[in-house]
Amino acid sequence: MPVDRRRFLGLCTGLATALGGGLGAALPRRAAAAGPLRRAIPASGERLPVIGMGSARTFDVGGSAAERAPLAEVMALLLAQAGSVLDTAPSYGNAEAVIGDLLQAAHGRGKVFLATKISAPAGEPAQAQWAQSRRDLRTDKIDLLQVHNLIDWRNNLRWLRQLKEQGSIRYTGVTHYRDDAQDALADIVRSEPVDFVQCNYSLGERGAERTLLPLCQERGVAVLVNRPFQDGRLFAAVKDRPLPPWAAEIDCASWAQLFLKLVVGHPAVTAAVPATGKARNMADNLGAGSGRMPDARERARIAALLG
Repeated sequence: MPVDRRRFLGLCTGLATALGGGLGAALPRRAAAAGPLRRAIPASGERLPVIGMGSARTFDVGGSAAERAPLAEVMALLLAQAGSVLDTAPSYGNAEAVIGDLLQAAHGRGKVFLATKISAPAGEPAQAQWAQSRRDLRTDKIDLLQVHNLIDWRNNLRWLRQLKEQGSIRYTGVTHYRDDAQDALADIVRSEPVDFVQCNYSLGERGAERTLLPLCQERGVAVLVNRPFQDGRLFAAVKDRPLPPWAAEIDCASWAQLFLKLVVGHPAVTAAVPATGKARNMADNLGAGSGRMPDARERARIAALLG
């Protein structure tokens, strides 16, 4: 069964206490005091924390309390950072329904920037999917609706603009998760009015730096970054390697924070949305949104770690 509000609020209290102790070690004191870095959405000036959260695979669970309790802990951490991006999709199994239940239990809808996607052909299939997403997420209005992986993107993007005009959504976007789709994303940015682009970008996949990120910055398009850890492959690449001592110069206490700061240190990036189902990892990820950010020289130093 879904986690009820009493259970969720209890978890929130427990996590707040933990953040002041063990989990709080992921957040440097100076960084935590300053609060998270926020970047403006070019289309509006609205400012978002640079670290949000994705939900692919991690939130695709059943209805038992045992399955959902760890996700309630993760959600409690995200809600403590008001306005963070929470990104999901109807193709992520039960993720939308789980998110909808947890947000309702915590009265948290107004505390997140909620983003989902359309992954069906335009017309009746897309409209039916959109209706189901709103039911699952338990809301009539979504902050950002994106065309998922460019599926029928011309027709769907045209429809998304209509939804925006009607007030059902606030922003429109297009997404993909592979390097070989970034030229297509760049072509859309050049030719279509779009508020957001979501793309893959990480220490191991830096193709977006060549064209897509500079183009979005030039055209005033917000950027969300998926797969900042390459589905965990970056951690495997540095297994048994100590964190470089110079990581402390940009307030990094872990490899995850170093990987994320390379991403959000790029001035074109609005927010990164790493997915996790573990509270300790979520606290660690959030730590990357605070403190000193790497400049171009420091980002090059991070990039050199994989040779």
